[in-house]
Amino acid sequence: MSLLDLLGLDDVEISLYLVGQRRSRYLNRLYRGIDKTTDVLSFAQIEDPQPSVQPSILGDIVLNLDQIKKQAIDNHVPFKDELRFMLVHGLLHLLGYDHERDRESAKKMRNKERKLLNALKELDRKCK
Repeated sequence: MSLLDLLGLDDVEISLYLVGQRRSRYLNRLYRGIDKTTDVLSFAQIEDPQPSVQPSILGDIVLNLDQIKKQAIDNHVPFKDELRFMLVHGLLHLLGYDHERDRESAKKMRNKERKLLNALKELDRKCK
């Protein structure tokens, strides 16, 4: 079972890019107009759905491994946990969740993140 399975997303494809600080900053500046590094970027393909293409392309997630490692240290959590959180966070952005829009949207996204992370932890426990 995968994260996509937990969300009920069959026949969906995402692209995952692992980058460092410089590439993250470049992409953030280019696509968001923000000239600083970031931990995760998501680029949804939902605006241009192609229902005849299987699997459907949901979008791209760009994870800045350097930043995620720094955040793991700062947050006193294992790198694996911070990476998992960023992946869930990026995927939810692809699905239209937005924590920057307003408080209610942020609350909804945080609740969904929590549920997915708990489900993934439970799957880890069962696999051990």
